[in-house]
Amino acid sequence: MNLILALDFGGTKHAAAVVASGEKHQLSDKRVFSPPNPHAQSDIEIMLSLARELLAGRQPSAIGVSFGGPVDAASGKVRLSHHVSGWENIPLQEILEREFGAPASVDNDANVAALGEHRYGAGMGYNSLLYITVSTGVGGGWILNDRPWRGIEGMAGEIGHIVVDPTGPICLCGKRGCVERLASGPYIAQQTKDRLNLHPDKGKLLRSLCHDNLDEITGLMVSQAATQGDEIAIEALETAGWALGVAIGNVANLINPQRFILGGSVTKAGDRFWNAIHRVAQATALPEVHFEIVPAALGDKAPLWGAVALAEDLLVRGARSEE
Repeated sequence: MNLILALDFGGTKHAAAVVASGEKHQLSDKRVFSPPNPHAQSDIEIMLSLARELLAGRQPSAIGVSFGGPVDAASGKVRLSHHVSGWENIPLQEILEREFGAPASVDNDANVAALGEHRYGAGMGYNSLLYITVSTGVGGGWILNDRPWRGIEGMAGEIGHIVVDPTGPICLCGKRGCVERLASGPYIAQQTKDRLNLHPDKGKLLRSLCHDNLDEITGLMVSQAATQGDEIAIEALETAGWALGVAIGNVANLINPQRFILGGSVTKAGDRFWNAIHRVAQATALPEVHFEIVPAALGDKAPLWGAVALAEDLLVRGARSEE
């Protein structure tokens, strides 16, 4: 039996799983949160400990890795992390191969999640799709002609930094009106706080949920308040859905994929959010351009399943080289 080790390095939490090659379910997986002020070295030590615990002395045949940041997939070297210091130019593939004596494949988390949904989730049976994660940030990963498309420098799929409002608020990247600045969880919370400060007579449900401490507002609170009819919360989710809808409609015109698969915590925001995305995306795209927008099927395990797929591909390539 070929044993696969799947790893998911996140910004705030890490996950690992051990899977038998060819299985459609995970034998076992484990998740832990990062400590305060994490560093690349502490991330690696945590993940190695998780992996050893799950392997329990067994030898993996291949290792697949999802990493939350830019990666040179060809070499398996992490370029950097936007959330954790010390990850600049770290040869993660080499470290893991040396530690476990098995081939490893490393890629960006959005690319890996796209592969996971394509092989095991909402993208099964579709040969072209864009997976979009809407959470702390907004990112994406392409599958074109049944294969990952990373772009020349591995940066394909950065839908979060498509500008949809050139006069809009400044994004973390320095540009104005990016999708991420309008639709990611922290920015939805920030925009809601700003609106409440401008309209002290509105947002009673939101103010109640945060006990009048606007700094405590979260994207989840906004979703809850919108469900109960809070007008400020509804406006924030409509804006987020509008931004994603404009981007999706334009991408549909440009690339014409079959499906857009949306995952991440913000996609649980409810019908108003989804209805805005569908409405605006269809209005933005040409009438002749047909596509589907669907929720991800694998939830927060999409990167782990994508890591399994990366490892499966290593095993297939290894078998072919031996023929």
